[in-house]
Amino acid sequence: MNELGGQVALVTGASRGIGAVIAKSLGEAGVNVGVNYSANRDAANDVAEAIRSGGSESIIIQGDISDDMHAQAVVKQVTDEWGQIDILVNNAGITRDGLLLRMKTEDWDRVIDVDLKGAFLCSKYTMPHMIRRRQGRIINISSVVGIGGNVGQANYAAAKAGLIGFTKAVAREVATRNVTVNALAPGFIDTGGMVDNITDEARENILGRIPMGRFGSGLDVASAVVFLCGSGAGYITGQVITIDGGLIA
Repeated sequence: MNELGGQVALVTGASRGIGAVIAKSLGEAGVNVGVNYSANRDAANDVAEAIRSGGSESIIIQGDISDDMHAQAVVKQVTDEWGQIDILVNNAGITRDGLLLRMKTEDWDRVIDVDLKGAFLCSKYTMPHMIRRRQGRIINISSVVGIGGNVGQANYAAAKAGLIGFTKAVAREVATRNVTVNALAPGFIDTGGMVDNITDEARENILGRIPMGRFGSGLDVASAVVFLCGSGAGYITGQVITIDGGLIA
């Protein structure tokens, strides 16, 4: 039996892109998964059905995790369904790009709210359940942009850099309770439209900067999540793992 069999996970922003692949991969590992989504119910249902067809349980949970009451309700639905929560993947994130001088305050605020505040809220309301059982895994999906920055993404870079600092601080707070907190920093991942809208010239330029010569896949990220949830990663906490083909090595 898979060592993760019977554990329970909440994956935020799991109706599409990297989040959907993470949710499905956890399901394949025997984990029962709460699939959080904001707007696309049909897509979330597709992810949950894929998990169920593989033999694990899954429910869909609508909620804007940047809202305090919504975040509490999302976590409560998971614990009401299964009585526990062992794994939290803070994946939900948005971009609203623009150069600093042209960036609207509301675009700054919204990215910080979803990408950073949402992780804070979900972690805050999940943590008591993990501490009570003296086990838990929190994986925050950051970005290489949070490490190296990117033109036109000051809001996104700030949020993802903040998520790294958040990871390191919380890891220290809960280490004695057998709860680990780590971050993944993906580079260019070919899923969810991230690289679909770039020109051929830009694509060639980016690939030329990646030592491995290819874009990553959602499975590259999801496999790292599953690893961090397992017993082999039990002594790893407060770390940031880049998944970028060597882009910022």
